[in-house]
Amino acid sequence: MTVTIPSSAVYFDVEGIPEREFYYLIGFRRSIGDRDTHRYFWADTPADEHNMWVSCLSALAAIETPRLIHYGSYETLFLKRMKARYCHTDRESAFVDELISTSINLLSLTYAQINFPTYSNSLKDIARYIGFQWSDSNASGRSSLLWRANWEASVSSDLKQRLVTYNAEDCEAVQKLADTVASVCAEQCSISPKSVSINISGLERDYRRRFGKLRYALPDFKPINEAAYWDYQRSKVYVRSNKRMKSARSLRSGSNPTISVQISKKVVTTENRPDFCLKCNSKLIYKNGHFSRVIYDLRLSATGIKRWVTKLFFISYTCWNCKSRYNELPRQDRYGKGLRSYILYQIIELGMSHLAVGRSLDTLFNLQISRSALARIKTASAKLYEETYQSILNRIVRGNLVHVDETMVKLGSGTGYVWAFTNMMDVAYVFSETREASTPRNVLGDFNGILVTDFYAAYESIECQQQKCLIHLMRDINEDVLKNAFNEEMEELAHSFAGILRPMIETIDRYGLKARFLRKHEKAVELFYSALAKHDYQTEVGISYKKRFERNRGKLFTFLRHDGVPWNNNNAEHAIKSFAELRGGIGPNATPKSIQEHLVLMSLCETCKYRRVGFLSFLRSGELDIDAFMVRP
Repeated sequence: MTVTIPSSAVYFDVEGIPEREFYYLIGFRRSIGDRDTHRYFWADTPADEHNMWVSCLSALAAIETPRLIHYGSYETLFLKRMKARYCHTDRESAFVDELISTSINLLSLTYAQINFPTYSNSLKDIARYIGFQWSDSNASGRSSLLWRANWEASVSSDLKQRLVTYNAEDCEAVQKLADTVASVCAEQCSISPKSVSINISGLERDYRRRFGKLRYALPDFKPINEAAYWDYQRSKVYVRSNKRMKSARSLRSGSNPTISVQISKKVVTTENRPDFCLKCNSKLIYKNGHFSRVIYDLRLSATGIKRWVTKLFFISYTCWNCKSRYNELPRQDRYGKGLRSYILYQIIELGMSHLAVGRSLDTLFNLQISRSALARIKTASAKLYEETYQSILNRIVRGNLVHVDETMVKLGSGTGYVWAFTNMMDVAYVFSETREASTPRNVLGDFNGILVTDFYAAYESIECQQQKCLIHLMRDINEDVLKNAFNEEMEELAHSFAGILRPMIETIDRYGLKARFLRKHEKAVELFYSALAKHDYQTEVGISYKKRFERNRGKLFTFLRHDGVPWNNNNAEHAIKSFAELRGGIGPNATPKSIQEHLVLMSLCETCKYRRVGFLSFLRSGELDIDAFMVRP
């Protein structure tokens, strides 16, 4: 990119009051030989705006081929409005058109091409970085509005001079920035070794240091690094020189073994010998021996939790023909229902990691359960409740209303996406490896109700009635209004949108989501779109929002015509937020299989929340159907 400052450059800045569409101060700065000059034009009242403009236009016409240089689109909008208001001859209009077409907007020139190390792209931040300072440290566009209001109340010459000085310094800042941009571009073109600017596209990203595996340049580095591990030093190094640590290690190594816990109850089963083998029908069944199994459990009551350990004695039998065994207890049955429920409650609802759950069980109940055992419990439980999960998902899809949202999740290798499908009573999470539209399409199938979503383009391919989230739209408008503080088009659009939306919200607060009360607002929507079609937006952000409103016209106000349809997607956002808060329980080395198992249990947990049912109580009940659990006495 090359930038050359023309000899006829005029550094231009305008002050105005946006809500009144009134401009009261024009200033420009130009270089004549070795001397910089500044001129300003002032309007006491809106009636004086015309004379101010004529004087400014005459001063610019006296300059040979003036090239206006400004920062931002505010000055361009000013010129267009002045032309529409006061240019009544072809000659004047042509001159203003020439000023607009040849003007240089430094913001559009530098944006995304030159990155100054500042917190924002505002003129104040960048100019201060390159060494320019305003005489008033509080100088800003908002401050100027306050100074002008105070001047109108007092007609103080000091306040007028403060505004004129502020405007002159803005022009000077634009000049300094233009010189800096031209210098940076010249340095990049000449490839000078003394250049102070850097082409950031060639810089290597600087990542913060993270815990994890290291890549070793030399094999000898690996044992050196491993010798510095905390656990290694505590157990192998420090104990050799510290007697206290050695005694503490010996005490810990023999403490709290799970096998030493006290037996709460002994049970002897009296299972009879099977008459025949269920696999091969052989009647040759012989006794394999007497065995015992310790079952660890927790008993939960209204006042606390108690460890309960049962020792079960049983006789095992084996088929002589096919060697099938009978009366054997599966390995996972060594943990009772109460303990399994408590573990799932901590992992799923509380979002605790497997390591943290294992530590709490060891500390509170003297039960040492490995992380792999906890993972097996979660896997077995997900398989047990798979039908429950499918029934929840089927209920959502068969309904008349579905909310959808998605978020990214990190895998052990790469990333994936979690989709939340909800209605008012159920939540179902679905994992996919990509963010493509095929996932919601496959899940929803022949869904013909109303789909509530954000503005992600993938949802457009789903053929059903849709309601776009108006909260998303309002937040986007709000953010762009703040970014474009002097963009009157955006302020007008924001006021118009809020003007039709707020009465709708008041009706909903009073009557609920009932179409017979909401249909009256359809007329206001038609008037809004009629005014939108007639408005000729000039700024890029205004044009983009006009297209956005027109493109989604049939999807923004669907809730006005249907009972029970919300105007936002907060229902699905809440479900996604719940997953985001609890994703720590998934672990850093997650696989698609382990995440889907986690999502099956999370779907049950969130559905219980939506129905105001305790997730832990449901797990302890042994019931597989949430509806059946809710009707239990």
